[in-house]
Amino acid sequence: MPLELKEIIAARLGENYELHHKHLNRTLVAAQRVIGFDKVYARAEGAYLYDMDNRAYLDFLSGYSVFNVGRNHPVVKKAIRDVLDLDLPNMVQMDCSLLSGLLAEAITKRTPPHLDAVFFCNSGTEAMEGALKFARAATQRKRVLSLESAFHGLSLGSLSLMGCESFTEGFGPLMDEWDTRISLDDIDSLGRELAKRDVAAFVIEPVQGKGCKYPKGDFYQRAQELCRKHGTLLICDEVQTGLGRTGKMFGFEHWNLEPDIITLAKTLSGGYVPCGAIVARRDIYQKTFSRMDRCVVHSTTFGRNNLAMACGLAALEIIDDEKLIENAARMGEMLIQRIDALRTKHSFIKEVRGKGLIIAIEFHEPTEFKLKMAWKLLHKVDKVLFAQMVVTQMLSKHRILTQVAGHAMDVVKILPPLIIGEKEVDLFVAALDDVLTDCRKFPGPMWEIGQNFVRAAMGNKRATPQQPATPVASV
Repeated sequence: MPLELKEIIAARLGENYELHHKHLNRTLVAAQRVIGFDKVYARAEGAYLYDMDNRAYLDFLSGYSVFNVGRNHPVVKKAIRDVLDLDLPNMVQMDCSLLSGLLAEAITKRTPPHLDAVFFCNSGTEAMEGALKFARAATQRKRVLSLESAFHGLSLGSLSLMGCESFTEGFGPLMDEWDTRISLDDIDSLGRELAKRDVAAFVIEPVQGKGCKYPKGDFYQRAQELCRKHGTLLICDEVQTGLGRTGKMFGFEHWNLEPDIITLAKTLSGGYVPCGAIVARRDIYQKTFSRMDRCVVHSTTFGRNNLAMACGLAALEIIDDEKLIENAARMGEMLIQRIDALRTKHSFIKEVRGKGLIIAIEFHEPTEFKLKMAWKLLHKVDKVLFAQMVVTQMLSKHRILTQVAGHAMDVVKILPPLIIGEKEVDLFVAALDDVLTDCRKFPGPMWEIGQNFVRAAMGNKRATPQQPATPVASV
């Protein structure tokens, strides 16, 4: 009997969380239930998810920036169908496929001229692992520097660059050559480390995924000058910020940088087939593949598969044809201005920051006496419970999906698809205003939710005292 997948899905949709609890990550299931994220989504289109009752949910998470072009875009779907209809040879391995050549060509048309060599892989963390190998091969140095609060992936090498202990706990020892973290804007510390002339690469996210932080001054430009002076490569992790997210094709363009290597993924998938890429200077690339007997010294089985390459080509075409970079810049500016305007009404809001459509809303202790008491109660347990409370209500009351920006951060982060318009901006700002208005009513329903989080967090602490109390955090 043929596999009737449509019938299976129709019959069993709704069993999602039971299946995951039984066969996959039951801790994640428990966390989603605590924060009210245990929704069952039946379909998706553009900037919206739809549940089994066909209720729309505005997606301001975008699969951690996978869906820059929106969900289930017809151009990407057509590209996949075209490849399947052609019955092309796929992953022959000892050949040079056309589609991977075409996608490499399309990417390098969009990068600065010095970034002209591409290696394809499957994910952001895999791209970072490869970039680190390229840097070591090119410089014959071992050490790598990264920034505090950095996120570069969760495999062992990229995890060693991590600036968040909640992700590294229990997985050590990590790569001890890569354990130096530089504070953002601390150019003196960076200079001292680079002057040792043993650093292969300095790795940055132009806008950090954790908290959406970036320099206020010329730190990146001065860092690049120091890297060049001391023979260190500059790697820009563009996995989340690349391909239009910041209102420019690449995040590094905001600072007029010329990185030696960049990493891409997420959006390059078109939302369908995982696709990552390392884009480097040709001379760096060739120092890895330095002889014919080393032509596959770094390789990945699925990296150049036809479906991923087709999705990448389609995603780049959509970004250009629909002017999504320009839209991201315009809608991002509108969102930041309108959210920032709420600060006069809601003393919870400390700062609104971002580039394009990667935006953080940071909270701090309010000025009102009663609200101070409630705030302190939550923060005795965990620093992100207020932000988690906001995120939960944005979903449960207004059906808008957002996220907490990271552990120990009172920050809500939004990553809308780049296709949004003023309608979605209006929906989000009105919903945030309403949720923060509810927060001003103490005691009230919002603080009851906070108490539920406290009880769940305290129960978690008693069960596993070495773990943070936070119900869930972002990736």
